[in-house]
Amino acid sequence: MPLLVRFLGTAASRPTVERGVSALAIIREGQTLLFDCGEGTQRQMMRFGVSFAFEDLFITHVHSDHILGVTGLIRTLSLQGRTERMRVWTPRGTAKALRQCISMGGERTTFPVDITELDAGASLQRGEYRIDTFAVNHGVSSSLGYALVETERLGRFNPDLARAMGIPEGPLWGRLHKGEPITLDDGRVIEPAMLVGERRRGRRLVLTGDTRPCAATIEAARDADLLIHEATFADEEAARALETGHSTAREAAEVARAAGARQLVLTHISARYSANTKDLEREARQVFAHTRIAKDGTEIELALTEELAAATS
Repeated sequence: MPLLVRFLGTAASRPTVERGVSALAIIREGQTLLFDCGEGTQRQMMRFGVSFAFEDLFITHVHSDHILGVTGLIRTLSLQGRTERMRVWTPRGTAKALRQCISMGGERTTFPVDITELDAGASLQRGEYRIDTFAVNHGVSSSLGYALVETERLGRFNPDLARAMGIPEGPLWGRLHKGEPITLDDGRVIEPAMLVGERRRGRRLVLTGDTRPCAATIEAARDADLLIHEATFADEEAARALETGHSTAREAAEVARAAGARQLVLTHISARYSANTKDLEREARQVFAHTRIAKDGTEIELALTEELAAATS
C-alpha cells in the first residue's frame, strides 16, 4: 500500500525561478489529496504527474500564496469538462475568501464545489485512515495543520501453521485473521492468537502549513513517520521569523526532535535561499539528523511499518 508525498510548490510567499508557491499532494492507494493551492498549482500537477481526478483540497490558511491557485485550478478542471464534486476543507472563518477565488472572472464552473470550515481538533474518518486537524501559530491568521493517520493493521496470519492444523483455506482463515475464533468439524476451537500476530501500527504523516514552533505540532507529530514543517528562514533571520509568524530550519528541527518524528522534510523556503539551501540543511541537521529540504517535484514514499501497535489500557 504505497503512501506517496509529492511536493508541488516549496517557496515562501512568492514564486522563484526554482520554486513555485505552496502546494503538496499525498497519494494513498491511488487516491489523491491536495494540500494548499498556490498560484500555478495546476501546471505543477501536470508537470509532476499528479492526477486531476482528486476529490479533496485541504487549505492550511488563506494567505494568498496558499490559495491563489484555486482560481486557475478550477478553471482548468472546468475546461476539461469535470463534473465530479470537489470538497474543499478550510479553517473556520475562511470560506468567504475561497468563494471569492472560485468566482473570480465570473466564469461558469462545471462541477459543484463544497466548502467546509474546520475547527482545530476536527477529525475526518476515511475508512482505513483519518485526517486530524490541529491549531498552529501563524500570527493573526486562522491556520490549521493536518495529520494523516492510518488505522492499525491486522497482525500477520500464519498460513503454513493453519494448513498444518488442518484448517481449510477460505472463509475460516479470514474470520481468524479478523480476530474471530472458529470451531472446526472435529470440535476443536481455534483462537485467533494461535495463528495471528500482534496488530501493527499505521503510518502517521503530519504537515504544518505556515507556523511558529508550537506544542500542538509536537503533539500531532508524536512518533510520526514524516513531519513536513515550514522552514522559511535560517538562523540569521530568526527575528524576522518571529515577527512574521514563521520558523527557522533549526526551530523546525527542534520540533521534530521533541516529537520523536522519524524524518523531517522542510519546505516553504524564503527566496533568499531558493537556489542554495545548504545553510538551512546544515542548521537543521545539527539538531535533527534525519532532515532534508524539499524542492519542487520531490517525491517521498512511506513504506508500511512492521512495528507493533502501541498497547492500550
